Amino acid sequence: MFGYVRPVRGEMKCKDFDLYRATYCGLCRCLRRRYGLLAPMFLNFDFTFLALLLWEPEERFTPCRGRCHANPLLKKPMCPDSPALELAADESMVLTWWKLRDAVRDEGLWGGLPARALSALLRPAYRKAARRCPDFDRAVRGCLEELSALERENCPSLDRTADTFARLLQSAAPARGPEGRVLEQFLYHLGRWIYLADARDDLEEDRARGRYNPVLARFGPGGDDGALALTMDHSLAQMGAALQLGEFGCRMPVLENVVYLGLPLVQRAVFDGSWAQIKKQKIWRSDR
Repeated sequence: MFGYVRPVRGEMKCKDFDLYRATYCGLCRCLRRRYGLLAPMFLNFDFTFLALLLWEPEERFTPCRGRCHANPLLKKPMCPDSPALELAADESMVLTWWKLRDAVRDEGLWGGLPARALSALLRPAYRKAARRCPDFDRAVRGCLEELSALERENCPSLDRTADTFARLLQSAAPARGPEGRVLEQFLYHLGRWIYLADARDDLEEDRARGRYNPVLARFGPGGDDGALALTMDHSLAQMGAALQLGEFGCRMPVLENVVYLGLPLVQRAVFDGSWAQIKKQKIWRSDR
């Protein structure tokens, strides 16, 4: 994932922010327990949002306390271990490893050395995660191979390339009846939005380095922010509609904050060039 899926801290109630941070810390602990000390280094806001989506609905949030991975002397409120947290950790490792392998292919022999080294270190964790969620691993592998083929042919269609990545993320939804179908719809459009946001974010760099970019292939060197914003806004609207059909319990205000405030803010920042600075900002309170 790419770090685009984040809340707007200033618009969150304290209890909702505490839930979000406890989910972040709980996922960090779960990654460490299941995949070792290196795995939490790849935790980001996108994976935290995935954990929030996968969680079974609860009327109240009841945190536990656990030792911080970064500072073992410190105990923090954390979400207790649960099947949803474990599934998010497993899928996070699969996505991280394949993203590293994709970077190896894109960056070439020398530029891809850091990603190649990290993927080698993560290979045992990836294999363990792939055994735990084999269907998801197969879906990610298949979609990335399809996406790679489209890139090689310099595909000019935004829909074909974005659909491929959207189906990749859609496969992270567990099969559990009507609620699963809501998650599939939501994750499909989230994946589509992430792919297009990343394409716009990388436009200048890809143009300078002569790499494939779907926005460049579709609209040419100048791009077309108006047309791109329309199709990204469509996915945002579809996410909002799916969110209102789901049952997310006490996590609903956090999810609404991200979908209705966080993603549009990131989209505007990507278009106006301020995202490079915004993504470095921390959302944690200074008094914690």
